[in-house]
Amino acid sequence: MVTVVHTLLEKKEGVDQGDGWDEWAQGKALIKPPDQLELTEEELKEEFTKILTANNPHAPQNIARYSFKERSYKPISSVDQMAVHFVLEGNLIHVDSEEARRQRARQDQTDGKHWDWTFKLFPEKPAAEAEAEPDEEIPENPKEQKVTNQFNFSERASQTLNNPLRERSCQTEPPPRCNFSATANQWVIYDAYLEELEKQEKNKDKQKTFSAKKEEDKLKKNKMSDDVTKVVKVVKIFERMVNQNTFDDIAQDFKYFEDASDEFREQEGTLLPLWKFQYDKAKRLSVTALCWNKSYQDLFAVGMGSYDFSKQGHGMLLLYTLKNSTCPEFVYPTSSGIMCLHIHDRLSHLVAVGFYDGCVAVFDLKAEEGGAAQPAFKSTAKAGKHTDPVWQVRWQNDDMDNNHNFYSISSDGRVVSWTLIKNELVFSDVIKLSLEGALPECLEVVEQPTCGTSFDFHPKIDFLFLVGTEEGKIHKCSKAYSSQFLETYQAHNMAVDAVKWNQFHPKVFLSCSSDWTVKIWDHTIRTPMFTFDLNSAVGDVAWSPYSSTVFAAVTTDGKVHVFDLSINKYEAICQQPVVAKKKTKLTHIEFNPIHPIIVVGDDRGYVTCFKLSPNLRKKPKEKKGQEVPKGPEVEEAKMEKLLSLLRDKHKT
Repeated sequence: MVTVVHTLLEKKEGVDQGDGWDEWAQGKALIKPPDQLELTEEELKEEFTKILTANNPHAPQNIARYSFKERSYKPISSVDQMAVHFVLEGNLIHVDSEEARRQRARQDQTDGKHWDWTFKLFPEKPAAEAEAEPDEEIPENPKEQKVTNQFNFSERASQTLNNPLRERSCQTEPPPRCNFSATANQWVIYDAYLEELEKQEKNKDKQKTFSAKKEEDKLKKNKMSDDVTKVVKVVKIFERMVNQNTFDDIAQDFKYFEDASDEFREQEGTLLPLWKFQYDKAKRLSVTALCWNKSYQDLFAVGMGSYDFSKQGHGMLLLYTLKNSTCPEFVYPTSSGIMCLHIHDRLSHLVAVGFYDGCVAVFDLKAEEGGAAQPAFKSTAKAGKHTDPVWQVRWQNDDMDNNHNFYSISSDGRVVSWTLIKNELVFSDVIKLSLEGALPECLEVVEQPTCGTSFDFHPKIDFLFLVGTEEGKIHKCSKAYSSQFLETYQAHNMAVDAVKWNQFHPKVFLSCSSDWTVKIWDHTIRTPMFTFDLNSAVGDVAWSPYSSTVFAAVTTDGKVHVFDLSINKYEAICQQPVVAKKKTKLTHIEFNPIHPIIVVGDDRGYVTCFKLSPNLRKKPKEKKGQEVPKGPEVEEAKMEKLLSLLRDKHKT
């Protein structure tokens, strides 16, 4: 690219400014056009900001190219914004070329006027004009103005020297060499075999000594572990003794205290707070399951997780004993939150657990590693894992089979039977829940899956069980019919949180829901026998193990409600808040199978134990000279007496 600049030479170089220069240089008056817009001073002083950007407004923004990687057309983000306004091709000539020599020769022939190398700045004047200017002095021998390096130039980048590449080669010393020669006969071969046999025998001896040392080390470790286990047992005993001394007043209340004020209340009772169980590492988790151990009545299991789907994370299985309330006996951390659990009635060391991610597992408390052990059995995606959270698990022993079975229900609508076989869990679908929608006769019946939330097996009829759903319905099902319900009850307006059979009466079951109601049913009648409104969402209900007419419920407002239908058929005989903070919600409740106590869990990870006052566990009064009949038959008759008055009304 070449730029030519014209400059005015001074007078000594022979250039005249001409006439009228002064007049032209003076200021000229501006002429206002007639159509000019008149603006005020404020409008004239107003500043307008214009921002110039380098973006070309005419550049296309919607160019797309085909991407072979993604097999689709993709828009191009980078667009060429450069716009060319002026292009001029240069005509430089090399100093050593023939054209440059001709121009130099032509310059030498000039008569003293100044010429540029390539362009004439001032052309020759005609003869008439030359004669008209006699005063102009023309130098005889004007000096040639030299321009240094005008054509012979090079760019700065090309002036750097490129270092030549160096070759690097590695030199190694040749390995040592030697020439040898020998002859092999039978004796040489025989001696070589003998030497090899001797080496093998020596290696065997070394391995024997090494294995013997290993066995000795194992024996030492076993002795050490035995000593450690003995120490652990002794430490546990000491810890329990210290806790019992520390909480001696609570232990005395648990064993001997009876609320004397119940004599003046007649039909009302109270709950006495005993122990409070908490674990520091499970503070942010909620109590999602509770279950007492039937073999060891002071031991109960707690499942930790979260009911909030946006706060799902790890979980924890804890086992507490009433002998030590400060620390759990067993701690099993889990990768997913625990939603339910159940302890085997006979094999009390087996605990079935359901997780939020759809897996089920069985923990063995007899494992050598104790609290740090992994589950002995766990379902996988290949082994029939649920696709939604598991809300209930129950053990059930089949008389015809020696294997141990438990059942689970999930939001995916499946009720699955799990069998422990060696080191695996074998599953089989018992029933798949669905909503049957009736269509016109020309169309087929469409089955829509429904979510299961709870279930319970009949205490006396093995094949009969109840299933609660998210729609508020309760289905009576049988193992023999996997595609049909025996009965459907329009139970609640919201999800059924719990459904439980009465342990004494074979026809009665209990249900609760988040619609604030608790209902008692006779499974031969479609309408509920009793309905109780608790003015808050009900989290869980439980039948008492000592009476067929006593049950308890917990609500989200932090209250425990205890009912005894034989005393009051309309209201709870105990309605007591049991949490310190108002926002704390109660989630689960369980009766101890022998002792008159209950445990209550909340959404802050705390489990509290309460003792029932005498009015909450009344028994028939003994008359003089007469023995009061006892047993399950008496409890069944007591419930039947209450229901007989209501059945005729419902049937009519």
